Amino acid sequence: MGELEDAVMTRVWKWNRPVTVREVLEDLQQERSIAYTTVMTVLDNLHQKGWVRREAEGRAYRYEAVSTRAAYAAALMNEAWTQSDNPAAALVAFFGMMSDEQRHALRDAVRMVQGPETSERPEAESPGENPGSATETDGR
Repeated sequence: MGELEDAVMTRVWKWNRPVTVREVLEDLQQERSIAYTTVMTVLDNLHQKGWVRREAEGRAYRYEAVSTRAAYAAALMNEAWTQSDNPAAALVAFFGMMSDEQRHALRDAVRMVQGPETSERPEAESPGENPGSATETDGR
């Protein structure tokens, strides 16, 4: 996804309400020169990709975000990662670019995905039990 799509989505999330092409255009024009048709095309592309939904209002549409900024960021990372010819190397390079704070956030995220850690050992490995005792008792 391109820089302009990111800029448009940032406004849609920031305002947290259905927006028109004109509203996004006027805000973007404070930073750069851009045409109405360009913003309209970007919002249409975002709609086609499923990032925004739209509802007709007169002759125009109002656009609203379908998902969160976090989900959007995750999709961007996944898209970049899956396009790599060496995904493992891409991850290593990405992790190398991270700050300590980002690495801590990554560790927290991995823990969340893996589920709660338990300090208990599986029954077969519990102290005082011999995992091989079942085979010993049946005569093997």
